[in-house]
Amino acid sequence: MNTHEIYISRCLQIAKNGLGTTRPNPMVGAVIVYNDSIIGEGFTSKYGGHHAEVNAINSVKDKSLLTKSTLYVTLEPCSHYGKTPPCSDLIVTHNIPNVVIGCVDDNPEVAGKGIAKLKASGCNVTVGVLEAECKAHHKRFFTFHNKKRPYIILKWAETSDGFIAPMTKNKKEPVWITNTYSRQLVHKWRAEEQAILVGTNTVIEDNPSLTVRDWPGAHPIRVVLDKRSKLDSTYTVFNDEAKTIRVTNKNIDFENPVAIQIIDLLYQQNINSIIIEGGAKTLQTFINENLWDEARVFIGNSEFENGTKAPKLKGQLISEHEILDDKLKILKPIQ
Repeated sequence: MNTHEIYISRCLQIAKNGLGTTRPNPMVGAVIVYNDSIIGEGFTSKYGGHHAEVNAINSVKDKSLLTKSTLYVTLEPCSHYGKTPPCSDLIVTHNIPNVVIGCVDDNPEVAGKGIAKLKASGCNVTVGVLEAECKAHHKRFFTFHNKKRPYIILKWAETSDGFIAPMTKNKKEPVWITNTYSRQLVHKWRAEEQAILVGTNTVIEDNPSLTVRDWPGAHPIRVVLDKRSKLDSTYTVFNDEAKTIRVTNKNIDFENPVAIQIIDLLYQQNINSIIIEGGAKTLQTFINENLWDEARVFIGNSEFENGTKAPKLKGQLISEHEILDDKLKILKPIQ
């Protein structure tokens, strides 16, 4: 790694502190360097708060050093007024002479305007350092603005013989395929994404809460498919722990492709990421409509011998992990 890459890498590290709290803003990381030493750092505050550049500048004790420093940031500084003033204006005000940017913000409200403003002020701007890594980090933000839909994560657990649920069970609650640590990881994921979706049968069979319990963080918005409005208010997903969106035949036309209609509905409500958690039919619907960005598949070591088959998915394996006796595969669509 060269010097610029080292500091952008640090920006990416600290940016992750904003995961699950900054939306719909991107989770940006910023570092300020003077004389080969970091003198300030910041990441995007909870939505409505300061952006990463502001927090980094505020963290510098001796502001006179800013006129001789370099600011590193994962994403192009904004140039428009939103909940907060433009970060590019603040950088210019403090006469920071050098700015190194991971990737351009192609949100039409920014889209190079922040870079142009910095250059017009005489700032030396470098763009595209660890660009691929920065774009991957900002995947939710870019998907929302470029594809006009949320970033979609498919998630399920299957037995070693390929079943997602047993043929029969005695109680209306989940039958666990994975171990405690895998289930805790799922709760961490829930805290990181804005929404979570399940189908009617999952609600009837498992009566899930779809909340965050084994990890600190906010509950995701619960999205429940209820084509014929047959789910009553006694199901746990309709309690007051979290917001729930019910999708029925009054919202969408179930006689036409369903996944794209659901995603359009969620986009209109400014939801920028969602976990599709079940059941098999709902997951397969998104797979068949080629509406997914990432699949996270747990494989437990138990067998059901019969039951509901796991979804069929063709994807590119990105990584594979062992969580005690469970396996976790991360896949993305084949390009």
